[in-house]
Amino acid sequence: MSDTTTGRPPESGGSGLHRGLGRRQMALLGLGSALGTGLFLGAGSAISVAGPAVLISYAAGALIALTVAFALGEMVSALPVQGSFGTIAARCLGPFAGFSVRWIYWLALIVGIGSEVVAAAIYLRFWWPDIPLWLAVVVFAGAVTAVNTAGVRNFGSTESVLSAIKAFAVVAFIIIGVVLIVFGLPERPATGVSNWTSHGGFLPEGTLAVWLVMSIVLFSFAGIELVAISAPEAKEPGPSLRGALRSLILRLTLFYLGAIAVMLAVMPWPKLASGHGTETSPFVMMFSAAGIPAAASVTNFVVLVTALSAANANLYASGRMLHSLGSDRLAPAALGTTTERGVPRPAVLVSSLGFLATAGLTALFGPRVFSVLLALGTFGVIAVWIIILLTLMAFRRDPDRPPSTLRLRGGRVTPVLGIAALLSVYATGIYVPEMRTACYVGGPVLVLLALAYLLLRARRRRPTERPGAAPLPLPVVKGWTSN
Repeated sequence: MSDTTTGRPPESGGSGLHRGLGRRQMALLGLGSALGTGLFLGAGSAISVAGPAVLISYAAGALIALTVAFALGEMVSALPVQGSFGTIAARCLGPFAGFSVRWIYWLALIVGIGSEVVAAAIYLRFWWPDIPLWLAVVVFAGAVTAVNTAGVRNFGSTESVLSAIKAFAVVAFIIIGVVLIVFGLPERPATGVSNWTSHGGFLPEGTLAVWLVMSIVLFSFAGIELVAISAPEAKEPGPSLRGALRSLILRLTLFYLGAIAVMLAVMPWPKLASGHGTETSPFVMMFSAAGIPAAASVTNFVVLVTALSAANANLYASGRMLHSLGSDRLAPAALGTTTERGVPRPAVLVSSLGFLATAGLTALFGPRVFSVLLALGTFGVIAVWIIILLTLMAFRRDPDRPPSTLRLRGGRVTPVLGIAALLSVYATGIYVPEMRTACYVGGPVLVLLALAYLLLRARRRRPTERPGAAPLPLPVVKGWTSN
């Protein structure tokens, strides 16, 4: 297939990307990224820090995610452009902001995809322990890449199926838990909710723990940005975005808070705090308590699908981000091209090489390199959310901005409070070694990005070295008066 640069007809969204996603597919795409192994296997880490009070942390995390989601909705409903919040940040905060936020987000996604592919390979060894880890990683990486290089409709359908399996598993988990809490089983009396306070009270580790666990919690909600990134490929960007955001936030809040509240009621939190593998996953414990046969195998299948779904959705986002950077001449121009079917194939393939490299490092060197990569991902997610809220504040001050069909309530106060809350999560590095590592890793990455931007700008300003070169432009956004 031939490639084409930007400037496709209106039905392609003006970016070379085809509009083939419906509202339900957009919502499930965001759910596919945000509802990951952090809930199915990693909830024990958060519970070990805060005990039952982790419910407060997840409620606060959902509120912050809701703020960021509707900030995105307000801007992207007016401008469903390629590059999403990165392109809008360049217009509102300046070219460096658009450059840095897109590269930070791309790096965070690459780390996340690599970790999910390695996780999927480990889950596969639950059934076939002798299979080489590297082989399973390569197979899953190839499968995820193949889905993403297909047309957007095929991708949307695949991701919808994977996300639906995860959603069904969480709903089943919550229903079984409610039965165990309220009615019990013939050989198991109803538990009630006494476990919320029976082992050291609701705040067994003190109020400080509610704050210290926020980095884990926020990373669990990462992925809501995918709804906004997919807007240029939506059949009806405005209505689809509004419906998808409302549906996504409702489902995430219900799934995380509902599932964790149920597991904390059914089982003592010290037991849940030790659950970090398939055999000790809270889902296995719950299904086993309900007498479901092969509970470990059922849960392993679900977490395998969960990891592949998250990797699939995040590769979609990383490909679109890299494509927008290529289109704006902030990355090699070849990355800004698409196939005749509207697939940014070069950007997807380069992104797949990136996450395959991170997956290989993790598979070879294990926890040491993984902890550094995860720290970079955590730092990146929080930094991106802060820039999104700063962009919204600048967006509202622009008198020439297009009208929005969705609005974040609370005026100026809400984004300011959101930024303060996100900065406070960085401050947990005073006590939390993982967040301290995130700041140590993220800071130098920002410096490197600043140097890369300065070099790029300097090259554009030296036409003697590159005939016909021009300064770095602001992205051209249709419907927005040029400054």
